[in-house]
Amino acid sequence: MTKRPRLRVSCIIAERETGFTFGQAFARTKSGSLAFLRSLVRQQEKPDYARGVQPLCVPPSAPARVVVLASGTGSLLGSLIDAAVGDYPARVVAVGVDRDCRAAEIAKAASVPTFTVLLADHSGRDAWDAAITEAVAEHTPDLVVSAGFMKVLGQQFISRFIGRIINTHPALLPAFPGAHGVADALAYGVKVTGATVHLVDAGIDTGPILAQQSVPVLDGDDIATLHERIKVTERRLLVDVVAAIATGGMNLVDGKATIGRKATIG
Repeated sequence: MTKRPRLRVSCIIAERETGFTFGQAFARTKSGSLAFLRSLVRQQEKPDYARGVQPLCVPPSAPARVVVLASGTGSLLGSLIDAAVGDYPARVVAVGVDRDCRAAEIAKAASVPTFTVLLADHSGRDAWDAAITEAVAEHTPDLVVSAGFMKVLGQQFISRFIGRIINTHPALLPAFPGAHGVADALAYGVKVTGATVHLVDAGIDTGPILAQQSVPVLDGDDIATLHERIKVTERRLLVDVVAAIATGGMNLVDGKATIGRKATIG
């Protein structure tokens, strides 16, 4: 029996699904479907945790060195900088941005080294990926935090730092992945959504989940009001997760991520 290529079979299944994708509980909105298919291609082309790569298993010596990648207002970055006082077990040692943004201003105001890697300054995505990989590596991070970073990290970056990259997402993954998680949750009519912190792999919002916290969807919510409430939860959750990783490390068993037993999340 001739086997079809894996990617083709996956695409056929995706085309015929009308409600859920491979058991994942997210609506097949236009944005969700596109995000899923892009994620599918990336997972089959690039390294992932399923191939035996383990995340950070031994806690780094305190304080952990954290590099934050950001593209927007920097509210998540600000929460980490504000938390990094006293005996908080991590410090933001550098901030990388891919455009002019408020996040860079927040970093500079806090005297945190900042670097900019613009896609337009490079010959293509691979060259950009190589550049941002080296820029981050210069700061020898224990942990890389994607905090509202609006570029998809490529193969070189993930291969270099896999197991040390975490991302926040404004939904309860695996529901509503991609750039429109808040809008998709509203469109589907869910009554509860929330925030997720997860390890980054080759897919889009598909990495092993580290922590989640729910946020109710209220009558009359629009994208702005719901997203603002999620951000409050997201900021607190990120601060807790970074501290927990810095003190307890993290591990991966059967595709499920765990943080050290001393961790307190949420």
